[in-house]
Amino acid sequence: MRMFHLIYGFECRLFQQVNSHFDNKLLNLFFRTITHLGGARFTITAALLLLMCSPRETRLIAIASALALSTSHIPVHFVKLLFPRKRPYLIIEKTKVPANPLQDHSFPSGHTTAIFSVVTPYILFIPQLAFALIPIGLCVAISRIYLGLHYPSDVIAGGILGTLTGSLCFCLMWL
Repeated sequence: MRMFHLIYGFECRLFQQVNSHFDNKLLNLFFRTITHLGGARFTITAALLLLMCSPRETRLIAIASALALSTSHIPVHFVKLLFPRKRPYLIIEKTKVPANPLQDHSFPSGHTTAIFSVVTPYILFIPQLAFALIPIGLCVAISRIYLGLHYPSDVIAGGILGTLTGSLCFCLMWL
């Protein structure tokens, strides 16, 4: 139990360190914008556009990406039910959040899960894309902490879940 408290304390300090920059106008603009890349509107639209516009050679990747996005939210839903963790802005005093913050449970991060589930099949198919897509995914993850909506472990779990789902769907397309 002591180890749990040490880890949670570290996580809260890390969260506060990232969230403490909330008043920086440039960071605010950046993180409030990039966070939407993990949102439902963007990820669903991107997956559908990639499906419709992909040339024959990459159509299976687009299918794997769309499948990963749609299936990744099933475990997110159940994990949120099993681990009903309150969002950090509800627990940690002086947390800065945008207007109308999310009210559901925080663990795991759905935005982080979504972005990593969509990009992982493309990274596996064209590894050079990792240099652009992984930083985008990491920025979405950091934005969730910056905006006061998730603990670091929420986004780590979302990143792992999205990557595993994307990898599984990629492998299914080649079996």
